[in-house]
Amino acid sequence: MGNEVRMMNLVNGILNKEHTDQYWNDGYLFPIQVVSPMQALEWRKQLEALETKWLDNGLPLPLNTYKRVNAQCVMPLACDIGLHPAILDVVEGVLGPDIMLYSVEFLIKEPHTKHVVTMHQDLTYWGMGDMDNILTAWLAVSDATTQSGCMDFVQGSHKNPILPHEDSFDAHNLLSRGQEIAVDIAQEDKVAVELMAGQISLHHGLTIHGSGPNVSDDRRVGVAIRYMSPKMTKAQGEKDFAMPARGDCTSGALINYAPPSDDFSPESLEIYDKIRNVQAAVMMAGANGKDGIGIYAKEK
Repeated sequence: MGNEVRMMNLVNGILNKEHTDQYWNDGYLFPIQVVSPMQALEWRKQLEALETKWLDNGLPLPLNTYKRVNAQCVMPLACDIGLHPAILDVVEGVLGPDIMLYSVEFLIKEPHTKHVVTMHQDLTYWGMGDMDNILTAWLAVSDATTQSGCMDFVQGSHKNPILPHEDSFDAHNLLSRGQEIAVDIAQEDKVAVELMAGQISLHHGLTIHGSGPNVSDDRRVGVAIRYMSPKMTKAQGEKDFAMPARGDCTSGALINYAPPSDDFSPESLEIYDKIRNVQAAVMMAGANGKDGIGIYAKEK
């Protein structure tokens, strides 16, 4: 209940010092109402119309790959969500006024499915040189409940370094490598992140989190939006890409690119492949010869 009480005190969607202190103390913050349930429903309708139109429409890669990896490169809908001013207002309270959009992922669990996300830290395989200048905003497009497979967070776990993870590549694990933290997490240490449609949570890239199966009668439709400061660098000087979202995004080491003009335009598909190949080389390093690009087609 404590999180819910604090969220009621947001003024014009802006985080105050109490909220940001809570984020840095816990490694997460929720629930934060950013859009109305009606707007969330409209986004869901647009996504499902896109799924119907493009499922068998001759795309170079499976549609699920584009939904799950860097959707902002090829889908204007993903940019509409990722660049929404109300979400950026909240993110600004943590990252400051200069914000870049790193990725948008549509995370869908179909009803009565066994797929899970094992407990992990996001930054394990991203190759980032700075842990505090990136965060994830997780938007509920449909209600995310314990029944439908909402996330679980471990409070304060972001204060750990990157911990050892083990790769399983299990068919029911929806992470790219089936990665799971090599530490037992007690059930009582998990905080269920239940969100209603139109609400978001924020979490740090080192926060341990995962989610269970969707045993409900409806799809669980979520959007994971990764934001970073232009100050972000990649370890060992690796190059990477991000989309300017707010403020001054020209001073950093990240390569900027523009939002797509249409769904899956030739130009956007070209930049998509370039970014995906660069990021997959880092993400799948040391993955026992597995083809990370193909694995990226899974959903979370």
